[in-house]
Amino acid sequence: MPIEDRDDAYLITHALAKDTLLRLRDVETTQVAFRKGLVKLGRICGYEIIDGAMETEYVTVQTPLTETTGERVKGLDNVVIINVLRAATPFVEGLLKAFPRAKQGVISAGRDEEAGMDEEGEFPITIDYVKLPEITEKDTVIVADPMLATGSTMCAVLDHVLSNAEAEPTDLFVLSAVSAPDGLLRVGDQFPEADLLTVSIDDHLDDDGYIIPGLGDAGDRAFRTQ
Repeated sequence: MPIEDRDDAYLITHALAKDTLLRLRDVETTQVAFRKGLVKLGRICGYEIIDGAMETEYVTVQTPLTETTGERVKGLDNVVIINVLRAATPFVEGLLKAFPRAKQGVISAGRDEEAGMDEEGEFPITIDYVKLPEITEKDTVIVADPMLATGSTMCAVLDHVLSNAEAEPTDLFVLSAVSAPDGLLRVGDQFPEADLLTVSIDDHLDDDGYIIPGLGDAGDRAFRTQ
C-alpha cells in the first residue's frame, strides 16, 4: 500500500518517496540537490494523494478512431495548496506538478527560537504574512511544510486557514516529509478533522525542538542561508 494508516498519521510508503527522503537526510547533499529533492518529493506526495484519497468518475471520450470510456480524477479544480513559508516553497513546487490548477495560499509562520519550548513542548509562533484564497466545502486543502516537529507552527497555520474558510473543506491534509511523534499528537488532538500525511515518523525531538534524525533545517539547506 502506498499510504499506510499508522493511527497518529498516514505514512506515504512509495519507494521513490523513501529513496528521495534518504538523499535529503544526507549531510553531503548540496543545496541544489536538496532543493530539487524537495520538489521531487512534493510531486510524488501529490500523486499519492491523488491515488489514495481522491475519487474518480467514468467519462466517455471520442478517440481518433472510436468512442471509449475511461476514468477521470474528480476534484482537481477544487484543490487549495497552502505554502508555509519558507521551507515549503520547493515542496509546494513539486505538489503543483501534480495539481497544476490548484489555488494557492501562503502563510509566513515561524517559531520563536530565542524563547524556546515551554513546559508543554510548544513554541511561541509569529505569523508575519497571510494570503489565502477562498476555501469552500468543495475544496481539498493541502497544508504543506517539510518538517512537523512540535506541531506549534502547524497548529497556528491551521487556525488561520480554518478561521478564514467560508466552510469546512471536503478534505484537509497536513503534508510533511518528516514528522515527530509529539507534533503529530499535538496537531491531531487540536485538529481532528485534518488527515496527517508524512513520509517518515522520526524518533523524537531533542531538547531544542529539532527532529531526530530529521534532515536539518530544511529552509536553510534549500536556500543556503546558513
